[in-house]
Amino acid sequence: MFGQWRGQPFVVTKLKQLWRLVQESHAQPIAGETRLAEIVGPNELGITFIGHSSFLLQLGGRAVLIDPVFAKHLIVLRRQRRPGLRINEMPAIDLVLLTHAHMDHLNIASLRRVVRSTQMLGKKAPDVIVPWGVKDLVAGLGFSHVHEMKWWEKLEVRGLNVTLTPCKHWGARMFSDTHRGYGGYVIEAGGNSIYHSGDTAYFSGFSEIGARLHPQVALLPIGAYFPDSYRTVHTSPEEAVRAFVETGAEWMVPMHFGTFNLGREPMDEPPQRLMAEAARLGISSKIKVLEEGETMRLFEQATKQRAPVFNPHQQSI
Repeated sequence: MFGQWRGQPFVVTKLKQLWRLVQESHAQPIAGETRLAEIVGPNELGITFIGHSSFLLQLGGRAVLIDPVFAKHLIVLRRQRRPGLRINEMPAIDLVLLTHAHMDHLNIASLRRVVRSTQMLGKKAPDVIVPWGVKDLVAGLGFSHVHEMKWWEKLEVRGLNVTLTPCKHWGARMFSDTHRGYGGYVIEAGGNSIYHSGDTAYFSGFSEIGARLHPQVALLPIGAYFPDSYRTVHTSPEEAVRAFVETGAEWMVPMHFGTFNLGREPMDEPPQRLMAEAARLGISSKIKVLEEGETMRLFEQATKQRAPVFNPHQQSI
């Protein structure tokens, strides 16, 4: 059904690779520190890196989570660094965006806790947006509303404008449910726009996303690129820099590295290669590698043509 790879069934090969990663994930103690959530001002944009591909966004007076994974284990694969925030210490969440159904992006236990935490603050449960074919996985988790989207579709949800963008990846949660969709998002409010690519290989669509949606900040993946066969679904750090340039965004924040040992490259290599490539191109000042729990803050903009101004109370990028 799944074909052969070097004389072995595909599933057997993938299970052997997974078991090796599981063993390695338990070899060292979990690193990193959890911080208190930083609440930004009413006229600011806040981008907080939680870990892996998980972010808390504060914009337009709303709080948004993207791919929130707070679990210590993905079944048996253990995370290598702690989440940067605790769910019960975050602001009430208005909207959750899920890029695809893979377990390192859609974690059922984390989503239930997010809904419960928001309700315990006396707020309405968040809405959730998913790509096509993913609704059934989150329908019973207590969200106020589940929205399914297709590529380039646009929705306005709780005062936020959201577009599902194409990417080069795959969406099956198991091996056979290949009907499930996948993608990234551009979220707009208060004159700011943030692009979260989801998992993706390099593809020509980055230029189109930039031309259509003009994101101000690009959150792009830089890990799980080795061996080279992984680059059919993941970008290398150098490809992520190229994608950033092609989107035309003003700032890049890397993701999808350092939390789960999903590739064969050293865990600390992706950001080093990222910054080396940025230095080669003379754009190091445009890239901010956030630590878990760290928040990048920008003042909201009246127009997209105006250059962003950083909060003077925050560390300069």
